[in-house]
Amino acid sequence: MSNDRGKIKRHGLSVILTHWLVALSTFVLIFSGFGQMPLYGRYMVDRIPGLSWASDFSVTLLIHYWAAAVLIGAVVFHLVYHGIRRDFDILPRRGDLRDSVRIIMATFGFGEEPENDKYLAEQRLAYVFIAFSLLLVIMTGILKVLKNLPSINYSEGFALWITFLHNVGTVLVIIGIAVHLGAFIFKANWPLLPGIFTGSIDREYAKERHGIWYRRICDDKDP
Repeated sequence: MSNDRGKIKRHGLSVILTHWLVALSTFVLIFSGFGQMPLYGRYMVDRIPGLSWASDFSVTLLIHYWAAAVLIGAVVFHLVYHGIRRDFDILPRRGDLRDSVRIIMATFGFGEEPENDKYLAEQRLAYVFIAFSLLLVIMTGILKVLKNLPSINYSEGFALWITFLHNVGTVLVIIGIAVHLGAFIFKANWPLLPGIFTGSIDREYAKERHGIWYRRICDDKDP
């Protein structure tokens, strides 16, 4: 819990670092991945100052591999760290789909939100969607790299399926990111933003909107 009585701790340093490693490496992967196609030269992205390398396949491939290594490392750490701590607050629960609809409706002034835990129901569902998409990208990406080894040969059909699924995973990741960021269009979600930078959010906001979590960590005592 934060020492500032106006704030309450929502995320530890490890969560913040993991989040940003995943986020930044994913953005680099998307950018460098599109660089594997003749897009940046065709649309003159490589004419932008500082991006002359964007249409160089060997450069974007190397960047893609390094970003993939960072992403895989961050994902493995995330799974191991939270698995050891048995911290599963972000995983979906029964009724999350129904509660997500209620939260969305309440955002537009129809009805009231259900009482929320540390994460909103829609955040738990979004987590699974993005996690599945990233794992699909990672697994197919590993298979694509292995294909380049001289001792491994895939059938043409299998190789095409791997590429297809890798592209599907990429599209799903982009959709997930768009929805995730789009949630902050709504004012009700703004107080959550500082948490992913500083680890803390407004105490009164947590008490009002995340009552289940607030009571649990504050032992039912109003500070």
